[in-house]
Amino acid sequence: MSSQGNRAPAGFSQRAAAAQGRAEGLNIGWTVFSYLLSGMAAYGIIGWLIGRAVHVPLLFPVGMLAGLGISIAFIIYRYGRLGLAGPSPRPAEKEMTGDR
Repeated sequence: MSSQGNRAPAGFSQRAAAAQGRAEGLNIGWTVFSYLLSGMAAYGIIGWLIGRAVHVPLLFPVGMLAGLGISIAFIIYRYGRLGLAGPSPRPAEKEMTGDR
């Protein structure tokens, strides 16, 4: 038997890598979306509770905007440095993927 019978075709590995990259991007997208919603909800509820206690209804939208701002700042802090997030590919891997 030849050793090439056990190898996957080169196109299959490239498609698998592309699919993994898309899945990772989708996962990051849903994480960012959930950070935005949860920040607005959490600070909106806090603003609503404080506004209700002190009879200032304007604190609800202010709390939601503050939560949105804090969420955006956290997202930029966490994902703004995506190049530093993962290990950099070795030079041999760069040649295989075509990145230069």
